[in-house]
Amino acid sequence: MGADMPCKCQPAQFYTIHMFDLRCVLSLLATQCFIQLGYAGDMPTSAEKQDWPAVSAQISAKADLNSAQADGTTALHWAAYHDKADIVTQLLAAGAEADAANRYGITPLLLACQNGSEEIVRSLLNAGADANVRQRGGETALMIASRTGKPGVVKALLEKGAKVDAEDREDQTAVMWAAAEGHAEVLELLIQNGADVNHRLKSGFTSLLFAAREGKAAAVRMLLQHGADVKDAIVTEEKTGGRDAPNGTSAVLLAMENGHFELAMEIIKAGADPNDIRSGFTALHAITWVRKPPHGDDESGQPPPDTHGKISSLEFIREIVKAGANPNALLGPEAKAKAFGAISFNQATPFLLACRNADLPMMKLLVELGADPHKPNADGSTPLMAAAGLGCYAPDEEAGTEDECVDACEYLISLGADINTVDKKHQTAMHGAAYKSLPKVAKLLAANGAKIDLWNQKNDRGWTPLLIAQGFRPGNFKPSVPTIEAISQIMLAAGVQPPPPPDRDALPKKKGYDQRCS
Repeated sequence: MGADMPCKCQPAQFYTIHMFDLRCVLSLLATQCFIQLGYAGDMPTSAEKQDWPAVSAQISAKADLNSAQADGTTALHWAAYHDKADIVTQLLAAGAEADAANRYGITPLLLACQNGSEEIVRSLLNAGADANVRQRGGETALMIASRTGKPGVVKALLEKGAKVDAEDREDQTAVMWAAAEGHAEVLELLIQNGADVNHRLKSGFTSLLFAAREGKAAAVRMLLQHGADVKDAIVTEEKTGGRDAPNGTSAVLLAMENGHFELAMEIIKAGADPNDIRSGFTALHAITWVRKPPHGDDESGQPPPDTHGKISSLEFIREIVKAGANPNALLGPEAKAKAFGAISFNQATPFLLACRNADLPMMKLLVELGADPHKPNADGSTPLMAAAGLGCYAPDEEAGTEDECVDACEYLISLGADINTVDKKHQTAMHGAAYKSLPKVAKLLAANGAKIDLWNQKNDRGWTPLLIAQGFRPGNFKPSVPTIEAISQIMLAAGVQPPPPPDRDALPKKKGYDQRCS
């Protein structure tokens, strides 16, 4: 390539320079040759590789400052990306295009905002970069800077006319991005420049709800100080709420469900209702599945959220009751059991739901705090039935191991629970042991006086405990051999011969259930 394009440099003319200038001269000579040999357009690659001496030399040699790689990325993009303020200054001073966008719509200003570099942002803005530039998803430079959390960058954008309440394609604003990341100082800047702290998304979320969910206490305080409603909750046009949480879910619930118990209490002390039930559940009800989530189909189980702050979930229960939460609060008929089992939540207390999960520490604490350990739900199903497993759909997936259920049942029996209660659906605690495949619980109930003439009866679905253990049940049709054996032994000990399992295909089907073995 160099044969027909000889270098025209004449090094002899520099023989008289001082030695300390030699390095600079050689660099200039090399650059001149480099340009003449056809490499002027490779400035972006030099910048990508962070070969800054080469970039500076090309600038001095008046190479094409706006030459771009295949995707449209220029040297200015790379200088902003690598946070090289001096190179950015050189490029802009030489005439580089401040608002150059690559194939993906990314400009140097967006990259500088991502880095949080105030010096580069101001240089680009002073060179004419658009303060309201957007990414393809609609995110503005101000949103990116607000998420990054550098007040100087945010201030620079606002001074150049960045729209404080611009929305991305999800209707999110800069104040929401700052709130979710917990940047209180940035929030204050945005609010001082007119940001709407109560802007609501279609999902029902506001800045306060984002901050509460993420556990950003400083952001929560800043938002409350500037007009956010401490009683704010998710509100959507959808009947049940958005995809993230149901309608009525408050900042307290969002904080608590994500393990931010200290922040949840702070919000309550700021004026939130400790007995808020707009979501269908009070905080005391909801914490039962926060402490012990369903296992799901993962053998390792679904862990509770990590605790953030200085108080544990049990300490939160104690604190919220002290703040006025009712340990005997009743759920309404709209409260659905959903994945937590078929036992009705209608008129269920927090204690009954704790029993449902065999959460003995919570059960004991609630009793200490005044909970009624005998209060049944609207069906007459008792806490003992719940602890024994009543209505369990998936024994291996729901909270409460067999040993935990045994301990919970023993505790309830020690409190005087009636083992022989029959609810309105003709179910007993023994039915519960069959639902959850708990042979140890079945034996415990029998040993403590469970009467076979009461429990060995069909419920409203036509199932006895033995039939349930044999797989005649919703959700899980697999027979539980240990439970079948335990119930059969109890029946034989009481002088009752266990009947053989019926032909599944010959049984009439109850509406909504397939009783055949899957």
